[in-house]
Amino acid sequence: MTAADRAPVRVGVFGLLGSGNLGNDGSLEAVLGYLRAEHPEAVVDALCGGPEAVTTRFGIPATRLHWYRGEYRTASRVGAIAAKGLGKLVDVFRTAAWVRRHDVVIVPGMGVLEATLPLRPWGFPYSLFLLCASGRLLRTRVALVSVGAATIGNRPTRALVRWSARLAAYRSYRDAQSRDAMRAMGVDTARDEVYPDLAFALPTPRASAPSGPPAPPGPVCVGVMDFHGGNDDRARADEIYRRYLDGTVRFVRALVEEGRAVRLLTGDECDASVVAAILDAVDSPLVTAAEPSSLADLMKEMAAADTVVAIRYHNLICALKTGTPVLALCYAAKSDALMAEMGLGAFRHPAREVDADRLLEQFRALEKRSAELRQTLTERNLAAARQLEHQFNSLTAALFPAADHAHTLRKAP
Repeated sequence: MTAADRAPVRVGVFGLLGSGNLGNDGSLEAVLGYLRAEHPEAVVDALCGGPEAVTTRFGIPATRLHWYRGEYRTASRVGAIAAKGLGKLVDVFRTAAWVRRHDVVIVPGMGVLEATLPLRPWGFPYSLFLLCASGRLLRTRVALVSVGAATIGNRPTRALVRWSARLAAYRSYRDAQSRDAMRAMGVDTARDEVYPDLAFALPTPRASAPSGPPAPPGPVCVGVMDFHGGNDDRARADEIYRRYLDGTVRFVRALVEEGRAVRLLTGDECDASVVAAILDAVDSPLVTAAEPSSLADLMKEMAAADTVVAIRYHNLICALKTGTPVLALCYAAKSDALMAEMGLGAFRHPAREVDADRLLEQFRALEKRSAELRQTLTERNLAAARQLEHQFNSLTAALFPAADHAHTLRKAP
C-alpha cells in the first residue's frame, strides 16, 4: 500500500484552548505549524474550552470540552450543582467518543500537570484524566508535548494528574524540574525528554535596526496578571493580590516620574481588570495599554521596547524570544527555571512579595547590561530552536511511525 492509499491520520488537539489565554493558544499554534509542515495529510480537530474561537482563528473544527457550559462558574444553587455533577458523568462518554475518532491526540504544551494557580481536581485535571484513560482503553495514542508539571499537594488533584501522565503514550516536559516533579509523584520518567516550551517554535518579529544618533530611553513593557497566588494560597489570596498590585503600581509610577513611557500588556482576558486598576492609579499619558490577541501581538510590542517586566510565563517567553531583556516577577518555579535557562537568572523578583524599591534597583541593573544580555538571548534562542526541531522529530517517530519511515526513505541516498 502506498502513502496515497493510506487513510489520512486523524489527529486531535486537546486543552483549555480558545479560552482567552494567549500562552495556551500559542502552544496550539506551534503544534499546528508542525503538523502542517510535517504531516500535511493529517485531519485535525480540537476538543477545547473555546471551540468557536479555535475554529475562527485556526481554521479547524472544534468541540466544546465540557457538556455543562457553566463548568468554570462557581455552582451555589441546587440546580447548578446537579447540572455540574451530571456534566461530569456525560463528559465520560463525550470524551471517549471524541477520542475514539482519532489515531493520535496531542496535548500541546501548557501547565497541564501543575497546580501553581488555583485549580479544583474536578475541573481540568478530571478532564485530562478522562482523555488519557480513554486513549489507553481505545488504543488512541495520547501525547503530552512539552508540558509543565509541578509537585501537587492536594491529594485528589495529585492522583488525577499522576494517572493522566502514566496513561499517556508519550510525555515530554518544558523544563527538567517538571520531569523531576512527575518522578517525585510516582511516574516513571526514564524515557521522557525535556525540551523548551513550544512557544519558542513560533515566528519572531524582527525589531527595526536603530539609525542615527543614540535615542533617548525607549518604552518599557510591563506584563500584568490577575494574580492571587496558587492552590495553597487560597486563605491569603486577597492579600497576595493587593501586595502584587500595590507594588506594580508603585513601580509604574516611578518609571513615569523618570519620563519613561510604559506599555501595559496582558496574557489572559482576566488580566484586563489589573490594567484598568493601574491606569486609574497612575493617571498619565505616558502609560498606555495594548490589546494583544496572540503571542505574535505580544512579541511585536516587546520587540519595540527597551526592557520588559512581566509576570505571566508566556509573557516572559515572548520577551526572551524577541531578545528583549526582561525582569521576571516569579510566582512559580517554572519562571525561575526559564530565566536561568536563558541566562537571566539574576533578574527575578518574587511576585508574592513585590518590593517596588528593590524592583527598581533590579530594573536599572538590567538596563545597564542590556547589550550583553541581548547577545546572550540570541545564542540561547538558537539553541532552543534546535532543541524543538529534535522534539518534533521525536514526536513524529513516536506518533506517526509510518510517516516517519516514509520520511526516512525520502531522505535516503
